[in-house]
Amino acid sequence: MRGGKQFLFIIIFALLPFGRLRAADVVWFDGQHPVTYQIVGRVDPVVKTALQMFCDDMRQVTGMKAVASRQATIRIIQGKGSDDGFKLSVNRKGQIVIEGHNGRGTAYGLLELSRQAGVSPWVWWGDVVPERKERLTVPSDFLMEHNPSVAYRGIFINDEDWSLRNWSWKNYEPSTQFGTIGSKTYKAIFQLLLRLRGNTIWPAMHPGTPGFFTIPGNKEMANSCGILIGTSHCEPLLRNNVAEWDTQKRGAYNYITNRKEVQQYWIERLQQVKGSEELFTLDMRGIHDGSMEGVTTPQEKLDGLQQVIDDQRELLRKYYQKEVEKVPQVFIPYKEVLEIFESGLKVPDDVTLMWCDDNYGYLTRLSDTEQQKRSGGGGVYYHLSYWGRPHDYLWLTTTQPGLVYHEMKAAYDHNCRRLWIVNVHDPKVAAYDLELFLDMAWDIDALQPSTINRHLERWLCTQFGEEAGKRLFPAMHEFYRLCGIRKPEFMGWTQVELDRKIYPRGRSQVIDTEFSQTEFGDELNSYLADYATICQAINETERLIRPELKDAYFAHIKYPVLAANAMAVKMLEAQKARSYYQGQSDRTMESREVNMQQA
Repeated sequence: MRGGKQFLFIIIFALLPFGRLRAADVVWFDGQHPVTYQIVGRVDPVVKTALQMFCDDMRQVTGMKAVASRQATIRIIQGKGSDDGFKLSVNRKGQIVIEGHNGRGTAYGLLELSRQAGVSPWVWWGDVVPERKERLTVPSDFLMEHNPSVAYRGIFINDEDWSLRNWSWKNYEPSTQFGTIGSKTYKAIFQLLLRLRGNTIWPAMHPGTPGFFTIPGNKEMANSCGILIGTSHCEPLLRNNVAEWDTQKRGAYNYITNRKEVQQYWIERLQQVKGSEELFTLDMRGIHDGSMEGVTTPQEKLDGLQQVIDDQRELLRKYYQKEVEKVPQVFIPYKEVLEIFESGLKVPDDVTLMWCDDNYGYLTRLSDTEQQKRSGGGGVYYHLSYWGRPHDYLWLTTTQPGLVYHEMKAAYDHNCRRLWIVNVHDPKVAAYDLELFLDMAWDIDALQPSTINRHLERWLCTQFGEEAGKRLFPAMHEFYRLCGIRKPEFMGWTQVELDRKIYPRGRSQVIDTEFSQTEFGDELNSYLADYATICQAINETERLIRPELKDAYFAHIKYPVLAANAMAVKMLEAQKARSYYQGQSDRTMESREVNMQQA
């Protein structure tokens, strides 16, 4: 009997990985008692924000909110490092220890534990309700360490009047002031950024949206969530010119003729944010997105912009922080500013050079060999949505994941590792591509060309469960391929923002697409057939979705796929009808000509 036990032990030992027994798991939820935590020492407000989120997460997963305890299973420790990294481990007492390099890193570590419990980053924005758990464990040798690949990672809420603004001020936090996006909405955005390990935002700034800093509570909410505020290429020193520059009060936004007023305008914002962590754009263009006023010739443009940057640096030194070289700053050579930059503009070495894509996901320029040596490094401003010429895409987010990976990996390899900002008009619409972008910003090595598909599959499994996710992957992979051939917004082969005197509402008329019914095996009908196939798969997979995930499934999967299919069917079936009508008309004309000849 004793020898039999020894033999059984040997068999079990041999079957275990690495030929050793695995130590008992650490149980941090036993099904009966709430998850417990203990904060060790001082922590920043962002840690307390993340802790509130974590406690709510535990309520959804376990049925009980996490509670503080001296005999806690989770110890939370904030370090004094400069980056946003964190470490999760198990100590000798069997406690899970969260050690953040700084406040944000500690917050990320805490929310990583939520992920381990099955909470999706889209728990709120995407209605992804987590599955209830009876037990939560980690291996006794559990260890996870992360350091950010890109220092500043975030989003630009742009073209917000398409959806986010109306939802915010009319429904989510009703306001008497038109277009207000207030602290309640920004809190939800900031919390999403924390879950996605982002730390920076360029706030909404379209005409009709009041400036971020003018709305009570917005800046305080950003501080509580550890989010840095920056601004786009046409908003220097955290000023939203469209909403904040008052021409009647201050005169022309012209640095050549009205320098004193413009400087005072900038000084007011610097004094307002002094003492907080911000990201400053150096530059000057028109009030919104036009060329700088008061300069005409190339030399005037160069001299004028050089004076602006030199003066902005001095204002930062005087009114924000004396050691101006340590202040995060960015210069964005966009549109005509690129020509000025290349004509000899001197941008301080510690300022980040931020490059842009072509508005459609293809980078047009990256740092050359010398620019890669700059202490300020490089950055990228990338688009997942766009409003402008020759055509916008604000309905669905359909940029191919492989394109996002290829372009952002190229940027990283060219030492663009300081600042990554992605343009989204509504975070919910951009969900998967946005998470992919920020995952790469957080850990560039987490993805490889051979694992991009796995990333999408894992995302689908996280939102909708293993079985549904694996079934969805082929359909969603094909969806991105079909949208890569032609975005749904472009199916009319039209252009926008044209001469209104020639084109009604400035838009060209719908014309036949370039899909052929006679070439490439009838590519038009093949395209429609491919869409029909994935629509069928989407509808069939829906039966596997838990009832509480139906809203999430509709928003992230069913609506975009079926809507894109409907657009393709509408446009291509209309083209077929026109082709058929033209063929009938041609045959009728030929018949008439024959009859006339016979007569």
